[in-house]
Amino acid sequence: MATTTVEQELAKGSNISIISLVDSLIEKAHTTRASDIHIDPSNDGVRVRLRVDGVLQESYQFPKEIHGEVISRIKVIAGLRTDEHQATQDGRFRLMFPESSEFVDIRVSIAPTYHGENVVMRLLSDKAENFSLDNLGFSAADQKKILNAIHKPNGMILATGPTGSGKTTTLYTLIKMLNNPEVSIVTLEDPIEYAVGDIEQIQVNPNTGLTFANGLRSLLRQDPDIIMVGEIRDPETAAIAVNTALTGHLLLSTLHTNDAATTLPRLMEMKIEPYLVATTVSVAIGQRLVRKICVHCKEQVAISENVKASLSSLPLAKPFTGNIVSKGKGCSECNKSGYRGRICINEVLVADPEIREAILNKASSEEIKKLAVKNGMTTMLDDGFEKVRAGETTIEEVLRVVHE
Repeated sequence: MATTTVEQELAKGSNISIISLVDSLIEKAHTTRASDIHIDPSNDGVRVRLRVDGVLQESYQFPKEIHGEVISRIKVIAGLRTDEHQATQDGRFRLMFPESSEFVDIRVSIAPTYHGENVVMRLLSDKAENFSLDNLGFSAADQKKILNAIHKPNGMILATGPTGSGKTTTLYTLIKMLNNPEVSIVTLEDPIEYAVGDIEQIQVNPNTGLTFANGLRSLLRQDPDIIMVGEIRDPETAAIAVNTALTGHLLLSTLHTNDAATTLPRLMEMKIEPYLVATTVSVAIGQRLVRKICVHCKEQVAISENVKASLSSLPLAKPFTGNIVSKGKGCSECNKSGYRGRICINEVLVADPEIREAILNKASSEEIKKLAVKNGMTTMLDDGFEKVRAGETTIEEVLRVVHE
């Protein structure tokens, strides 16, 4: 592993070491807590961006002349074909950091573009962090709802939201809370993002026929008590998942929907009968990730009149009052962004008798949401503004990720 920085390698000109450059780029991404590295060729150079706390940041410009060598190096370590330039390729590799004895697993995606091949590298954590529902950002009331659901012997717990909203991390946190020698826990994932001790983790592999649906069928013969399925993507997986929850298993999974209430009609769109949805779903957790204000440069600022005007039109359960909020000024600790780290804003919909009745009547997601709010659900928007009041995030961040 090279000990030089990206800047030092680029300064070498014709004596540049491509191996050291790629290694130092990954090391830089790792130390800045980046989740992805984007390497995109253009007409006259190569743009490198790092995704930190969910936002892409311009980081480096590589000379066009080394583009081919950088791509080839990444292909070699990811076990991809170096002679293929007109097709998409996916690979994976692990990189060690000798100084700290840490390692990072990296998923690689390469695609041909107009100006040449681009690369996106996803940095996957090698181990689950010490997450709890509390430090993920769940309120005490929502934690209680989730704990009630996970301690039932069967049923479905669904985390919903777009890609990159922290759904898998939430499920892993629940799995760790449930993990004890008296239960058998099996996961089916694509990819396995965290390694968790004492549970069986299975990687989906469509090339060998190990899809979510086929894998879930096989898992039922492994005598599990609790099953986590990375994602319900299609009607076949949905049908097996529902059947699994009906037959005495606790099943955790994710769905791509905009909010918790949309989860229930979405399952019906996947050809699941309303009575089965009403019987099996215990809770639906809708979530997004917002950036946290950097604690090193946090300051109090006045809310502008424009922002105040926009707040008045929002459907908040509790109107936002006050003229002062917290904001990050920008410092070396947060790379001048004013933000460091992320936290969930969420909503937890409990399938109570009224919600189950609404499902049986094929109610729309809007009707289900109104009913859930009436019965005590805090919406993502309201949860976000609670975190603004607490000085954890900003109004701009909440409005950026929640589109009402």
